[in-house]
Amino acid sequence: MNSSQNAFEDIFMKNLIVVGLGVIITYINGIFVIGFFQNPVFYTDTRYILYIHLVINDIIMLFLSVTLYVLNYALPLLNVTICSFLLFIATTTGENTPLNLAAMALERYIAICKPLHHHRLCSVNRTYVIIGLIWILTSVPALTDIIIVLVNEPISIFLTSIICYPKSLFGTNQHLMRVISVESLYLSCVWMTLIFTYFRVLQAAKAATSDQVSARKARNTILLHGMQLLLCMLGYITPLINYFFLALFPKYRSTVLFSTYIVANVIPRLLSPLIYGFRDQKLFRYVKMYLTCSLFFTKIEPNEVQS
Repeated sequence: MNSSQNAFEDIFMKNLIVVGLGVIITYINGIFVIGFFQNPVFYTDTRYILYIHLVINDIIMLFLSVTLYVLNYALPLLNVTICSFLLFIATTTGENTPLNLAAMALERYIAICKPLHHHRLCSVNRTYVIIGLIWILTSVPALTDIIIVLVNEPISIFLTSIICYPKSLFGTNQHLMRVISVESLYLSCVWMTLIFTYFRVLQAAKAATSDQVSARKARNTILLHGMQLLLCMLGYITPLINYFFLALFPKYRSTVLFSTYIVANVIPRLLSPLIYGFRDQKLFRYVKMYLTCSLFFTKIEPNEVQS
C-alpha cells in the first residue's frame, strides 16, 4: 500500500512540476506575444516578426510536449489518429526552431553588413514568405513519417490505440533513416549559416568606425543563436544521456528520465524571452508595462521607441 501511494505521489509531483513550469514559461512567452500584437510599431520590423514567430512556435511546442507527458500518465493508450496529429505538430514545431534561428541570424547579417539593402531584402512580405517556407520545409518530413506508417501498416492501425511516443509509432528503420538524413541536412545548413554570419558580422565590427555598438550586439545575438541551437540539439542526444546516467544510477530510472525531459524539452522553451526579449529595450519596455498592469491603457508612439 505504501509503495503504491509513494508511486502515485511521485507521479503526481512530476506532473505538477511539468505543468507548473509549462504554465510559467507560457505566461512569460505570452507577455512578449501580447506586447508584439498590442503595438503596431513592431509589425513592420523583420527582426521582431521572426522573433515573435519563434516565441509562438515555442508556446505551441511546449503545450504539446506537456500535453503528451501528462497523457502518458493520465491516458496511456491514445488513438493512433490523434497521436499522429499531435506528433506531426510536435515534430514540425521542433524543427522550426533551428531554421528560424538561421533566418534571424541572416537578418542581423544583412542589417549590419548590407544596411543599404536591408529594407529591400528583409521586407515584411518577404519575412512572411520565409516563415511560410520554414513551415513547409519542416512539415514535409513530419508528413513523411505518417506516410511511412501508411505504407508499412494497414489503414486499420489508425483505429487502434498506442502509447503516444515517437518511437512507438515511428520506430521503423525507414523512420530512422528519415530522421538522420533530414536532421543532418537541416542542422548542417543552420550551423553553416550561423558560423558564416557570425564571422562576417565580426569582421564588420572590427572595420566599423561609427556603429560598433550595433555590430557588437548583432555578433552577440548570433552567438546566442548558436548556444540556443546547442540546447535544441539536446533532444537528439537525450537517448545517449539517458543511457549514460541509467548505467550509473539504475535505481533512479524515473528520476533520470524526468530530469532529462525537463532539461531537453521544457527549459529550452524559456530561452527565447531570456536571450532576446529581456535584452531588447523595445520589447522589454512593453513587458514592464504589462507587468505593472498598464500595457492595455498606455500606448507608446512609434517615434518614442528608439531603434
